[in-house]
Amino acid sequence: MQHSFFITATGTSTGLTSVCLGLVRALEQLGVKTAFCKPISQRRGGDQGPERSTHFINATLGLQPAKPIDLGYAQRQLSLGKTDALMEEVIQLYHQSAKDAEVVIVEGLLPLADENYIGKLNVNMAKALDADVILVAAQNAESSAQLNERIRMTASLFGGPANERLLGCILNKVGAPDPESQQVMAGEEPTSIDIDLERLQQAACALPIFSDSFRCLGAIRWDPSLVAPRTIDVCRYLRADILQEGQIQERRVQSITVCARTVKNMLHTLTAGTLLVTPGDREDILLVTCMAALNGVPLAGLVLTGGIKPSPEMMTLCQAAFKTGLPLMLVQRNTFSAAQKLNNMDTEVPVDDVERIEHVMNAVATDLDAGWLVERARVDIEKRLSPPAFRHLLVQRARAANKRIILPEGEEPRTVQAAALCHQKGIARCVLLGKPDEVRQVAASQNVTLPEDLEIIDPDGVRNDYIGPMVALREHKGLTSQMAEALLEDTVVLATMMLAQDHVDGLVSGAVHTTANTIRPALQLIKTKPDAALASSVFFMLLPDQAVVYGDCAVNPVPDARQLADIAVQSADSALAFGIEPRVAMISYSTGQSGSGTDVEKVREATELARKMRPDYLIDGPLQYDAASVPSVAASKAPNSPVAGKATVFIFPDLNTGNTTYKAVQRSASVVSIGPMLQGLRKPVNDLSRGATVDDIVYTIALTAIQAG
Repeated sequence: MQHSFFITATGTSTGLTSVCLGLVRALEQLGVKTAFCKPISQRRGGDQGPERSTHFINATLGLQPAKPIDLGYAQRQLSLGKTDALMEEVIQLYHQSAKDAEVVIVEGLLPLADENYIGKLNVNMAKALDADVILVAAQNAESSAQLNERIRMTASLFGGPANERLLGCILNKVGAPDPESQQVMAGEEPTSIDIDLERLQQAACALPIFSDSFRCLGAIRWDPSLVAPRTIDVCRYLRADILQEGQIQERRVQSITVCARTVKNMLHTLTAGTLLVTPGDREDILLVTCMAALNGVPLAGLVLTGGIKPSPEMMTLCQAAFKTGLPLMLVQRNTFSAAQKLNNMDTEVPVDDVERIEHVMNAVATDLDAGWLVERARVDIEKRLSPPAFRHLLVQRARAANKRIILPEGEEPRTVQAAALCHQKGIARCVLLGKPDEVRQVAASQNVTLPEDLEIIDPDGVRNDYIGPMVALREHKGLTSQMAEALLEDTVVLATMMLAQDHVDGLVSGAVHTTANTIRPALQLIKTKPDAALASSVFFMLLPDQAVVYGDCAVNPVPDARQLADIAVQSADSALAFGIEPRVAMISYSTGQSGSGTDVEKVREATELARKMRPDYLIDGPLQYDAASVPSVAASKAPNSPVAGKATVFIFPDLNTGNTTYKAVQRSASVVSIGPMLQGLRKPVNDLSRGATVDDIVYTIALTAIQAG
């Protein structure tokens, strides 16, 4: 089963992208088929060209992640209250990127000061993707205590270290110098500093926040060569003129020295990888630099300041040195200004420096505990299908089914909008049953453009075609042609007959009709499957963290034990068909053996019958709702239950309990409910709530199309 790790940072300058790419490399090295996804792009400053993370993963590993959503667009969606819609887009990008990978690395957003929404956005993405969360931190200028507190604060956004889905933290840049320290040296003797990186790694991994449940998943040692830009990068940054190109594309800047002293006092700076910065009129510095180059020292280059070019004679004299690959550049800035600018140069890897990012990935991979993550990915943890993931799954499966769905309330505004949306998204081939002129008038009033291929059927034009077939189906009940003609005036009955005759693949109604108006014709004309004792229903409840199934909340008022067992099995089958791992809780006012009474005994008997019918499913009861859904309550009331605390299918003992519960949860917790979806019928017929939104109708159409497939 595909496993995802969501990687986010505790702050800026943590090297989040480098760690994500290094993690992909580490897993690849262990033979794990890994994919990468960056759901939302976050460009900074003067970022130009392609999005950095997805570009690098393609350039180094050949992976082709989907193009990320722009952060500005994400902000607008959030401001409009369209978080769910945004998460659906995130899920879609994830699946486009993941394909058939075993593990998916998802890069989150960097938290920014004064932009608290980014933290919430990271949390929402991690939940939507049902991902394990890993933090990335770097000490930078903080003390160990400050670093520990920063990690703790970020962890709290994801439920704290006790959250089993928050795995731990990767510490980056262990042993790095203070970021505020001077990078451009003035030519004095360098101070030799012996840093024990292994000792620093051990100290970093011993931060108080780390424990068995919140691990240090890597301590990545600082390597100055990994932040060494190419000379061409410095040239672009300074907007310098190239006087001699040399090996400007290949050479890297390991150190920068301002040459303001005499030659004697700056000779020690002439080492491999040094970029020298000097006034353009210091021909002595130019000459000694060329001598070093002729002696085989691969200097990073020489930057002349003040806009002063060497004389043509001097350039001719130095030609042999330039042929060794020594780059020579000219800037208009004075030396002080050039040094200041260089000291503020960003250490991020440019998008065209694939060689450097390869080195970064390999270095990061070396210091990660990738083996533990591989084992974690193979652990059979409780998978939860998040609401955005569930909706995405519906759309994808409905598209694949490509079914023709009849909508008997074809002149109802929400239904018209939903039909147009389904056609635009390819969810289903909808058929609106209604007067064409009235349907078009409704569409115009809603500012809806009806697709040209959206089918509209006038009931008056087809009604007579179904009189005979309806009589044949109900003749044993005394139905006559006149009676059938009268019944077919009801568009729901007419649509049901169209489904019974296989002229359409499924039916959705209920935006203006009652549940009885939708279900009764289906029971009479479509009838139940041979192996179904009864027809029942489920709601897909999109709770904040996961999608779960409620049954039966719409059809059977007081099922007996055998019927309740059948409802449980049907509901588990439906859950499995729609990507939800079924763990069935038979709900009662009592848990286990703690209570007695007729109602509890019915649930207890139904549980045993359901287990016998489907021994491959996890089914337990009687369970109180809190024992079924809350792990802490389950630990107290039903510690040995395989279902308690993690139920995904809730079977209520009667219609009164089920309908009341689903509406209470829906309204009090602002939960989206999709359904009721009918089960046990020969062909799919689904009912809508009369308060259904356009999105509710769209997803119910998708459910119906999948059932038909």
